[in-house]
Amino acid sequence: MFFPTEAKTNDYICRQTHNTLIMKRLMTAGAIMLLTMLTVNMTAQTTLVKKSKAKAAIVLADDGEKTRQAADLLQDFVKRISGAELPITTEGQAKGNVFIGGDAEEKVGEDGFSIDTEGGSLYIRSGGDKGAIYGVVTLLEKYLGVSYWAYETYDLTPSEDIILPEIHVSETPVFRYRQSQSYGLQDPIFKLWYRYESPGEEFIDHMWVHTFNRILPSDKYGKTHPEYYSFINGQRRPGHNSQWCLTNPAVFDAVVEKLDSIFKANPDLKMISVSQNDGNFTHCACQECKAVEEYEGAPSGNYIRFLNRLAERFPDKEFSTLAYLFTMKPPKHVKPHPNVNIMLCDIDCKREVPLTENASGKEFVRALEGWSAISDNIFLWDYGINFDGYLTPFPNFHIIQKNIQLFKENDVTMHFSQVNGSKGGDFSELRAYMLSKLMWDPYQDADSLMNTFLNGYYGEAGPYVRDYLKILEGALLSSGKDLWIYDSAITHKDGMLRPYLLETYNEIFDKAEEAVADDPEKLRRVRMSRLSLMFSELEIARTYNNMDVDEITKKLDLFEERTREYEIPALNERRNTPEEYCDLYRERFLPQAEKSKALGSKVTWILPPHSRYEALGETALTDGLFGGSTYVESWVGWEGKDAAFILDMGEAKEFTKIECDFLHQLGAWVLQPKGGRFSISEDGEEFRHFGEFNFTEDRDVRVKFTKGTAVQENPVNARYIKVEIDGTIECPYWHYGIGFPSWFFLDEVSVY
Repeated sequence: MFFPTEAKTNDYICRQTHNTLIMKRLMTAGAIMLLTMLTVNMTAQTTLVKKSKAKAAIVLADDGEKTRQAADLLQDFVKRISGAELPITTEGQAKGNVFIGGDAEEKVGEDGFSIDTEGGSLYIRSGGDKGAIYGVVTLLEKYLGVSYWAYETYDLTPSEDIILPEIHVSETPVFRYRQSQSYGLQDPIFKLWYRYESPGEEFIDHMWVHTFNRILPSDKYGKTHPEYYSFINGQRRPGHNSQWCLTNPAVFDAVVEKLDSIFKANPDLKMISVSQNDGNFTHCACQECKAVEEYEGAPSGNYIRFLNRLAERFPDKEFSTLAYLFTMKPPKHVKPHPNVNIMLCDIDCKREVPLTENASGKEFVRALEGWSAISDNIFLWDYGINFDGYLTPFPNFHIIQKNIQLFKENDVTMHFSQVNGSKGGDFSELRAYMLSKLMWDPYQDADSLMNTFLNGYYGEAGPYVRDYLKILEGALLSSGKDLWIYDSAITHKDGMLRPYLLETYNEIFDKAEEAVADDPEKLRRVRMSRLSLMFSELEIARTYNNMDVDEITKKLDLFEERTREYEIPALNERRNTPEEYCDLYRERFLPQAEKSKALGSKVTWILPPHSRYEALGETALTDGLFGGSTYVESWVGWEGKDAAFILDMGEAKEFTKIECDFLHQLGAWVLQPKGGRFSISEDGEEFRHFGEFNFTEDRDVRVKFTKGTAVQENPVNARYIKVEIDGTIECPYWHYGIGFPSWFFLDEVSVY
């Protein structure tokens, strides 16, 4: 129904005449009431575009940057829908236009908005910050039929006419700050549409986490003031990941001086993070710090006392600090000041069920409830993907809503879900969508949200993708296995990824591909989502000695082809690429022509591994299977000590080379050893030197594999081989675990 903005047109006169005749013919009480209702309904409509011609202008109610952004966004999509461009102006008549900006009523909070049609006009008002933008997004999505799915990926229905019904809507997000990760954030429209924020918008100078070393760099202060840093295992430990001695008055003075200069250089923002460096157990254990810790019942006591002093010194600023790993538990006595923000992290929790349902989650919930009892300024940092394998299936969609509701009900005001939404990561697009919707309002129908996305993004393949996700979820829960953020597909090869289920999943994806075979774009989306299944099959296949080499080679080639075609940048948080993985797989995991002469050798421990790995090591060191990029499968580990053991090959054999295979994974405190030695014997009693190897220090954060090798020019003959390895013993000053025992992991000793 169309109503002109100018009253005296021929069309309008004709309509009025027609209406008069109707009134004369229908002068009953019921007819009058009906006509009145129709007239009210019709006049409540607002016409933006008619026959691809603009019938309204966008009027800026204020001159704010975000108001202009909102207007530009509306103008852009109206043009994409209809071909008409609504002019943007600062002046316009009160009737028939779109008014953007101005203050919404009081009940609408930060980032909230109201949308109202009044007298043929449309009003989008803001509750503060980006409220006007999000009002426009809601209008486009709910009333103009635009759906934004992923990076530069959206659907709309073209129309020559855009006529709005009566609208009276107001919304306020449950969290004042909402952050997640997605490759879609490289698209500025995606970021606005998903209502995500970034640390740079809130935190001064991007100082939002792990800031101790940025504020007082150990390279600058470590040598001259070692007393500023943690006392660990009997000595001061300055380092990039060391913490501060928070009871030292000189540390407070130095921090105040540095912060004062930062605040003067950045007057526009008020929030800053003063928070521990990454790493666990590295807090100061000097006599003074330890006394506070004992009184408060947790290391966090020292941190909150320190932050409170900063909050008093700079009352116009807001200080965020981590409750993470060793500071997760709240203190018994001290309470954070109102301008101290607690950034609480649930990194150690398992993810197969909501946080309220397993042991690790319940421990975190107790911490959350404890912080909630003493603070109403909580930033919740959640985790939702496998960081050692972005492409590893991670079926946690069934817990997302319940966890977010838990956070809201415990006074959380800011929320970050770290899902490392790398392109090609396990259902990265769906995760971004679900998190965006539920961070805004966690009490929506989550199943309906998921169906909307799956059917919109995958089209006719959507129901098949849904089936895959639900079967995967059920298989995880029935397996009784944990879902961990540093997990491996191999962990689940007898559970949700057991052989017959892999067959079922592939059948489902085959049907999904067939359903959209005539739609190249949706076929691409299905195939990109299938990468996690392909990756799992490759990972599991390498754990068997009887793999079908031809079949696996074909799967590997196709995986490489697809990851290259879709430009998948990384497989894990250490940025290892698919190309590197495929090359390594051919070199490391496919059967090689030359077999180790030590296969099946008996292992006798002299300096055994950690008790957790001792039984595994008796077979894993000589089974011919090489471990992958995570230490949770195949690898045998030693913590804070050297290694020594003897291999018995069963009989004397001739060889020229011995090598050990080691894992390098700094994020898990897994370092290369310093070196090692090999010696040989015919009787197992008298050993003679064969060779040695040495490693130089490696600070590269990428996961890699290194070989300790010794070679003799002429063949030797021996039955027994003694292996001795010199560990690094403790993490060095530059590492996350400074001063604490380091690990090294070995998975195979080969003899050629």
